[in-house]
Order: sequence, then C-alpha cells, then structure tokens
Amino acid sequence: MAVDLAIHDALVLTADERNRLYERGTVCITDGCIEEVRPSRAGDGELEASTVIDGNGKLVMPGLVNAHTHLEMTPLIGAFSELELTEMLGSGTALFNRLGNGEFEYLVEAGVELAALNFLLGGVTTVNSMDARPAAGAEAFGEAGLRGFFGPAISDLFWDQPVDQQFSRAREFVETYHDTYDGRIRATICPHDDWSCTRQLWERTASLAAEYPDLLVHTHLLELEESNTMARANGGEDSVGLLDDVGLLDDRLVAAHFRLADEEDIQRTAEADAAVAHCPSVFCYWNPDGETQWTPVPELRAAGVDVGVGIDDHYWHDSYSMFGEARQARLAANLKRSAGQFDSMELIRMLTIEGARALGMGDEIGSIEAGKRADIILLDVDKPKFTPLTNVPAHVVNNAVPADVETVIVDGDVVLRNGVPETMDSDDVRQRVNQAVERFMDETGWELDIGGSEPPTSIETVRDLPKRGPARLLTRLAMQSARDRFSF
Repeated sequence: MAVDLAIHDALVLTADERNRLYERGTVCITDGCIEEVRPSRAGDGELEASTVIDGNGKLVMPGLVNAHTHLEMTPLIGAFSELELTEMLGSGTALFNRLGNGEFEYLVEAGVELAALNFLLGGVTTVNSMDARPAAGAEAFGEAGLRGFFGPAISDLFWDQPVDQQFSRAREFVETYHDTYDGRIRATICPHDDWSCTRQLWERTASLAAEYPDLLVHTHLLELEESNTMARANGGEDSVGLLDDVGLLDDRLVAAHFRLADEEDIQRTAEADAAVAHCPSVFCYWNPDGETQWTPVPELRAAGVDVGVGIDDHYWHDSYSMFGEARQARLAANLKRSAGQFDSMELIRMLTIEGARALGMGDEIGSIEAGKRADIILLDVDKPKFTPLTNVPAHVVNNAVPADVETVIVDGDVVLRNGVPETMDSDDVRQRVNQAVERFMDETGWELDIGGSEPPTSIETVRDLPKRGPARLLTRLAMQSARDRFSF
C-alpha cells in the first residue's frame, strides 16, 4: 500500500472515543487525511511512502487547538507583565482602540507572524482568534500552513468605531477570507462581549449570522461581574437569556471564559449545544479578587458542553504554551475547589478533540482516527525528564513544553521538521518584530528594554482611550445597577 506519509514505531496517543494509546503504533496519511492507525508491524520502516518518519522515542498526538486567543499585540509580550491591573487594562484598551483605527499596521503584521511562528513551534495547529483587524492574522497563519478561525471584534460600547463601518468590515472580511488557504482559514462573527454591546448590536449581529449560516459566532461571555447587569440593561433576563432572545444561543456559539455561569446557564448552554473556551492563565495572572468565581468546567463537561482550552492574550501573561495552559487549568481548579478536578486525559481531550468540537470541527480534526484530516504533532520523549515513560497523559499536561515538539503536520503537510519551520523563516520574523517594536517605541513613548517596560503616562493613555462608547457603557451600567438596587 502506497501512502504519502507514514509514522512507524511511535507512541501514539489518539484521543479517540476510547482514548486508545499505542505503545508502538503506525499512522499512515494520504491526501491530507489519516488513512490508518494501528499497532506497528515488522517492516513498517520500509512502507512505500513519500515520507517515512521513524517514531522511536517520539509521542504522536493530535495537534493542539487554541480555542480562544488574540494576536495583534504579540510583539508587546513582556510589556504588561509588571503593571497594575488598572494600568494594564487602560494601556491595553487605549492601544486596542488605536489598532481599530488602523494604526500600527507594521506592529500587527510583525506580531501575527511571530504568533504563528511560536504557536507552530509549540504544536498548536489550530487557533480561534478575535482581533481588531484580523486580515493580517488570517494571511500569516494561512501562509504558515496552519489552521485558523478569524474575525473582527464588533462593539458599540467598547470603542468609538462607527457601527456601520464595523459591520461593513466584518462582511468584507468574511467574503475575502472565509474558506481560503485550502479551507484551513475560516471566518467568524465576533461580537466582542456581553458587557460592551447593546441589544441593537446583538440583534444586528444575529442578522449578519443569519446571512452566513456556516460561520461560528465567537464572543466573550460571562467574563465580568458586569455581564448580567448589562444584559438586564439590554432588556434580557441575563447574558445567556439575551443571546437566546436574539437567536444566537445555538451550536454555532463559542463563548470564551464563561466564568460566572450558574447551574441554569450551564443547562441552557448544554441544551443549545453551544461551546465554551476556558482560559485559565490570564485570570490567574490578573485575578482581581481572591474570592473570584472560577469557570465551572467540571459541571460544563458533565452537562455535555464541549470545553476547549484557550490561551487568550498570551502577551498579557507571557506564555505561548498550551501545555502550560492545561496544567494551569488543573492547578487553578484544584486550588479553588479541591484536588482531583480533572484527570490528565480529560485535559488532553480539552486541548485536542474537545477544542475541535467547540469550533465545529470535531468530525475533521482533534483525534488520530482514520478519515480525519492529518493535524498531528510529534514530541521528543526520549529525554531524561520523561523517564520513566509512565502515565503518558500526565507527562503531556504536567511536564511537556513547546520545545519538546519536534514535528508538526497540518492537512498531511509537514510544516515543522526536526524543530525547524518549513513554511516560515524564523530569523526574518524576529528581525521584523524587533524593527516594529523599535518603531513603536519611537512613535508612542513606550519604553521597552531587557529590564522591563514603562508605558506612556496616564495622561497620554487617557487621551488615547475611546470616549463615547465607554461613557455610554458606564451610564447604562450605573442606571441598571440603580434599578436593581431599588426593585422589589
């Protein structure tokens, strides 16, 4: 049997329905799809294939799915790390507003390339990203041979962008980028969140979604204490109820965070077959309160909700590692509740097949099974730190790091070989990022050096913040809070 690519005598973690793990397994790939997964046989090293990979000392597993992320400010990794929470939020919001105005395109273009490079190196084969101007990200990930979902953020209370213009950009993005790069790049519709969108914007979003029934709707939901307050200001019972009212609570919805969900929210989400992206590290890093409610991931999964893992703004907590994100999910949940909230294989599934299902691609990627697209990564486990090689799922989520990824295959094409990208020039990307950051510092007054970061003064930050939208947002929240306080 002739195949395009064969991996033989590898440790194969399939993440299929039975969570099969082959101590010595062979994976055959043809026309971008997995043709066969089975125990290795004598002679598999001589299989007739264009590419044959000796899997001895290697762990083969599905490519990682980053179910919720943002890309544009990637060159500023390290810039926010030591700021106070309010200073970080102010600086980040001011910058995001300027990105929405089309400023700093050079920073965006360099940044999305850097994100693509680092996620590729770390075994992330699929991302789901919401940005101000997502075209550069779609092109960078498409050219890198990766898979991604991209969409422009839409809001009428977060920034001062004309709403008509935002929807025009969203429609143009869909028409230009959806189902491009051999189907690896797909567009999404991205109302920003449930605390900075009016009911009118949600209704308009629902109309746009009805025009494109194949597209996911990607948003931040139940992330902040103000979420349900704003939903009531919008005439809804609560955030989940408002989305139900306007027709967006269905199997196309991907809700990032879902931190404040209660039992009723979980049940309604499960009944709608909507999905959740859990992003633990960003909240651990910027936790505003020791009593903060934690995303009820065990209850969501028990109810049948697909929960993927997202890294969110990696430049706010200085990590590209999805392995680290899974470990953080475990540690944070155990600390908040008690030990044993997840077993290791559950976390593996959240990194792979459940993330794929959350993005509506569970039938195509996320596990190593015959008939699925060949999105596969190989980790070098022939190392002291993986010795003895017992409890492989635990090693992956507790011990593995991006540097352990040796080979990445997407759609059957090798895009990382022996730790070297086949589709990107690392040196060129790094040079463009360094040049972009130098220009950014000259233009903005940000100070970034090997010792840390100093953003512009608070006066300059306030000058760059959006005004009209946030003023309306705060007014609506204040009025609804007053109504809540005096209602009977």
